[in-house]
Amino acid sequence: MKPLEGITVLDFSQFLSAPSAALRLADMGAHVIKVEKPETGDICRTLYISNCMIDGDSSLFHAINRNKDGITLDLKAEKSKSILADLISQSDVTLFNFRPGVTEKLGLDYDSVKKINPRIIYGEISGYGCKGPWKQKPGQDLLVQSLSGLPFLNGNRNDAPMPFGLSVADMFAGQHLVQGVLSALIKREHSNEGSLIQVSLLESILDIQFEVFTTYLNDGYEEPVRSAVNNANAYIGAPYGIYETADSYLALAMVPIPYLGELIGCKALLQYTDPSSWSDQRDEIKTILKDFLKTNTTSHWLSILERADIWCADVLNWDELMQLDGFKELEMIQKITRKNGTELYTTRCPITIDRQRYTNKKAAPAIGQDNELYIH
Repeated sequence: MKPLEGITVLDFSQFLSAPSAALRLADMGAHVIKVEKPETGDICRTLYISNCMIDGDSSLFHAINRNKDGITLDLKAEKSKSILADLISQSDVTLFNFRPGVTEKLGLDYDSVKKINPRIIYGEISGYGCKGPWKQKPGQDLLVQSLSGLPFLNGNRNDAPMPFGLSVADMFAGQHLVQGVLSALIKREHSNEGSLIQVSLLESILDIQFEVFTTYLNDGYEEPVRSAVNNANAYIGAPYGIYETADSYLALAMVPIPYLGELIGCKALLQYTDPSSWSDQRDEIKTILKDFLKTNTTSHWLSILERADIWCADVLNWDELMQLDGFKELEMIQKITRKNGTELYTTRCPITIDRQRYTNKKAAPAIGQDNELYIH
């Protein structure tokens, strides 16, 4: 039995953030009903990545909305109110990521929903919170990243600000919403009361920077300085980064510079005996290392460094990763199937509970495919 079996979630959200939260709740056993607008559905259905369409919907939509039932309702229509009231009264959780003010206009704000079901766990994600001068700004991942300071941590010093290559604000906000919902479900067991859970993309992306942002706050408000050479973390000294070798790339984490020099036979590194120099002279050290590591192959360097228990790794693309036994052992890929028989492959839930890896065979719903089960 999965831990959330018996919990029903009404997922009114679209795009990535809150739907990803609903996905994780479904992975844990919750019964998730995705509510979409008639005919067109979630805009994410047509948000294509590399024009990859599967059975009429984007691969992105499939990735985020597997393991859910799907219904369509016109939330503005008077005739939908009784249907919504019935669904809400039988649900444990509702999820929204509309702009501030929209749920109030629809009569689906927390106070209205709570009148229907006082035990409801009401979760919502906004771009920048529900108050303040930014509340109506579009909550789009790249825009939030750009305001958060994150792009000034990526790339090298002389590069333009570089956003992260994933929708990290959306995804972390979704996981933070899951954490809030799970906490509220535990609270409800003791109090028999529902809760309002509010998460914003900006707060979530600031939170994931807690390590470096705390340094900034307590270090005289000194802005982070990216390394000009192979930057991987603006605050960590040499050799931290990814280096080109004779045939591919090598990742190096934290290791004393003179010891690294001894291991790989780079005499120029032996002079940096003062640990403070590994930060103060970071680019100088990295430049020496950058040139030296090109003299041999990645496998050669790994054979030396791994034997000495140095934190290092090969740098793989997905084709290379999927060929390795370490990846295969994880069984991260699962095949899911739509009601019409369309099959596709995606990732599974990454959480193992009681030694059980959670998978599912149910793909994302077609538009309104389950209307007859819920709408009468």
